[in-house]
Amino acid sequence: MDINSASTIVLQALTQATSQDTAVLKPAEEQLKQWETQPGFYSVLLNIFTNHSLDVNVRWLAVLYFKNGIERYWRRVAPHSLSEEEKSSLRAGLITNFNEPVNQIATQIAVLIAKVARLDCPRQWPELIPILLESVKVQDGLQQHRALLTFYHVTKTLASKRLAADRRLFQDLASGIYSFACSLWNHHTDTFLQQICAGDEAAAISSLERTLLSLKVLRKLTVHGFVEPHQNMEVMGFLNTVFERLKQFLECCRQVGPDSNCREKLEKTILLYTKVLLDFLEYHPYPFTPLIQRSLEFAVSYVFTEAGTGITFERFIVQCLNLIKMIVKNDAYKPAKNIEDSKPETLEAHKIKTAFFTYPTLTEICRRLVSHFFLLTEEELTMWEEDPESFAVEETGGDSWKYSLRPSTEVLFLDIFHNYSQTLTPVLLEMVQNLHGPTNVEDSAHLLIKDAVYNAVGLAAYELFDNVDFDQWFKNQLLAELHVSHNSYKLIRRRVIWLIGQWISVKFKSELRPLLYEAILNLMQDPDLVVRIETATTLKLAVDDFEFRTEQFLPYLESIFSLLFQLLQQVTECDTKMHVLHVISCVIERVNVQIRPYVECLVQYLPLLWKQSDEHNMLRCAILTTLIHLVQGLGAESKNLYPFLLPVIQLSTDVTQPPHVYLLEDGLELWLVTLENSPSITPELLRIFQNMPALLAMSSENLRTCFQIVNAYIFLSSSEFLQNYAAALCQSFCELLKDITTEGQVQVLKVVEIAIKVNPALGTHMFQSLLPSVFRGVIDGERYPVVMSTYLGVMGRVLLQNGSFFSSLLTQMAVEFHQEMDQLLGSLIEMWVDRMDNITQPERRKLSALALLSLLPSDNSVIQDKFCGIINISVEALHDVMTEDPETRTFKDCMLMSHFEEPKLTEDEEPPTEQDKRKKMLALKDPVHSVPLQQFVYEKLKAQQGLIGDQSFQTLMETVDTEIVKQLQEFLQGL
Repeated sequence: MDINSASTIVLQALTQATSQDTAVLKPAEEQLKQWETQPGFYSVLLNIFTNHSLDVNVRWLAVLYFKNGIERYWRRVAPHSLSEEEKSSLRAGLITNFNEPVNQIATQIAVLIAKVARLDCPRQWPELIPILLESVKVQDGLQQHRALLTFYHVTKTLASKRLAADRRLFQDLASGIYSFACSLWNHHTDTFLQQICAGDEAAAISSLERTLLSLKVLRKLTVHGFVEPHQNMEVMGFLNTVFERLKQFLECCRQVGPDSNCREKLEKTILLYTKVLLDFLEYHPYPFTPLIQRSLEFAVSYVFTEAGTGITFERFIVQCLNLIKMIVKNDAYKPAKNIEDSKPETLEAHKIKTAFFTYPTLTEICRRLVSHFFLLTEEELTMWEEDPESFAVEETGGDSWKYSLRPSTEVLFLDIFHNYSQTLTPVLLEMVQNLHGPTNVEDSAHLLIKDAVYNAVGLAAYELFDNVDFDQWFKNQLLAELHVSHNSYKLIRRRVIWLIGQWISVKFKSELRPLLYEAILNLMQDPDLVVRIETATTLKLAVDDFEFRTEQFLPYLESIFSLLFQLLQQVTECDTKMHVLHVISCVIERVNVQIRPYVECLVQYLPLLWKQSDEHNMLRCAILTTLIHLVQGLGAESKNLYPFLLPVIQLSTDVTQPPHVYLLEDGLELWLVTLENSPSITPELLRIFQNMPALLAMSSENLRTCFQIVNAYIFLSSSEFLQNYAAALCQSFCELLKDITTEGQVQVLKVVEIAIKVNPALGTHMFQSLLPSVFRGVIDGERYPVVMSTYLGVMGRVLLQNGSFFSSLLTQMAVEFHQEMDQLLGSLIEMWVDRMDNITQPERRKLSALALLSLLPSDNSVIQDKFCGIINISVEALHDVMTEDPETRTFKDCMLMSHFEEPKLTEDEEPPTEQDKRKKMLALKDPVHSVPLQQFVYEKLKAQQGLIGDQSFQTLMETVDTEIVKQLQEFLQGL
């Protein structure tokens, strides 16, 4: 690509690519894509984005194309990689001058220089760092800033490399430039502080930007640049200076006031200082030990004393709370149970912590957390009134404690309470004691304090287990508080029902449950929406608890379920609807079939909700979960839901539809339970199976559920299903078996085995293309016992239940193996007898015996030759399945099922599904469960004797071990 002529056409294409008109934009994008691999293209782009006279949008696009090119073509091993000559000239061009006037483009250039540095620095680009160090010293303000910006991005990128050799290179770099980075940061910091004191705000903002960038560099060098940072005087000196600088910058905040132009950057810098400490603590807990005392003093004084008044801000307080939490909770600072096993650094840190957290300090922290930070704020109370759903379902889980004030105070409270519970339990109990007696409903300050204290008691429930008689408190006070209906008391109604939810799994007598359900029933009718949502949450905790007893809940089920349904309709936010649906699902799951009389309203509403949630896939997941439990609860009655249910399953499991990404897992689960509870097949239910081949082709982690669905169809309606879909299924299985784990192989063959068991004629016919590989597997002596066992299960079914097909299969395989049929049959029987021990399930062991015995009576010399093995297997199987009646001293086959009877269920057992009943009915026809083994052995031996005569039969029996014959006679006596 000739640079001069190319510049014009590339510039033209970039200009067109910034157009709003797609007719112009699309061809230009295509053209640029084609040029991506052309030599010289990136040199042209470099010329374009460093030419400040061109249009900003064009230059911006040129930078982005350049950056993407580095990702794809800079590495030597990449296809169409850039030549070394071009890379060398590009590296030189990138750092010729740091004078980009546009901020956004300057940042992008800094990022792309860092990307090149990640691949080439220091080996191919040794001059980068020296040039950056020189450039950050220049007097020109713009050049200095851009060089510093690049310096930061390069440092950040190099620090993120994790391989040992890369880390050593970064450590070498850090030790070489650390002094310089420190002096640079000090210089800019001092300049800023002088300018702010002099009132020169414009210059101060510029210096503050440089302070921020040089501090970002230092943070990366300090945290990732040293193996033993505590051995380095400069590193520890810098970390100690951080506390001084923090104080200066916090004072600065007071001085400039909240409306200053530099306020936002000032707060950013203060947060960055705290991040330096938090990162250092996370990566180097032991070197941090000398800083524990100062960190605790600093954080506690600014957050829990008057020192912070007027100068602290929320994110800073959160960082301070996290610093205290990480010191309190740090495992590196906790001595082992046996003190001698602890490191000296751990004991030192523990000593410092113990000296700091005295009784007065802990008490003050605990009181301040509860009586100051736990109080609901004006904003929260306004949110309660104006946006109750967002208030009630606010997300406080996960990592929210790292960024938000309320979760960070609660997490710190929990950690401190856990570590110092002996000291703090009496303090908290005293706070509860002070609230005893009636509360004036008009006294909002008192109500807020009570809410905060109850919050603390709920959070610390596990720690307070031995010190609070919650049952008494519930009966004597909390229940009464739930009945105070004054509007302003809704704070306490909501908090008390939340508090009970926290204690349910900790300490709550089973006999008090009805009182709680009564209270829940009342509060679900509370005029306040927040109270109703909180009550629903506690209901879920109560129902989901280990101690839940359905019979205690049944008297309240109808009323509570109808109120839950009303709540689901009343709330409007997607998140709240999901929340309430999870409660409803949980109730349905726990009461199971008892829900049937009460679900009509929900059944009618869910289609509407599904339609409304078109854009909200997570809400649709919640609806699917509810439907799963609903179908399980309704059993065969779920058929009435099909007009809604089947299109939902169809959409959720169709991989050509975008929503399947979110809905597939729950959709498959729903499909399976729908089949398991279906009383009979319908054309629509059969039609959904068209989605299955694509799902099997994906062979994802949902494969097991897919196999269960296939089996469910076979049990439900084997003839219709196999006639319609077995061909496609067989094709899918053949593809799967080419590349699948042993476990997957077994799952596929189990489906084939079930198909043959349920429908011997159609099953063997439809899956006949898979059977030769099974036969081959047995003959070759498959080495995995689980696979061999499954092979023998499939062969056993074919031989026993479709003998004529077995003969034709044997003929086919004899041709393939170039052997006589009889010779091949002999090899099969021999391998079967030899590998009988691979089969562990009694059903399959009996099946093997029945299958091999079905070859008798026979005058075939090969079968007679293997007679001894067949008898051995039969006796082994008799040992497996025969149980002796001690009174009559006779044996009976424990596998036999004579008739279908509904089992008597205990309260905790779930009733059988329609599929369970189908399996039972099938078992009644299955030879394994309907043919008595000893009778079958007896009849086959008699028939063999009749066929070949007494003398020959006697000779055959002599081939069997005398001990085996003796055991056989014992089993057969009395027949």
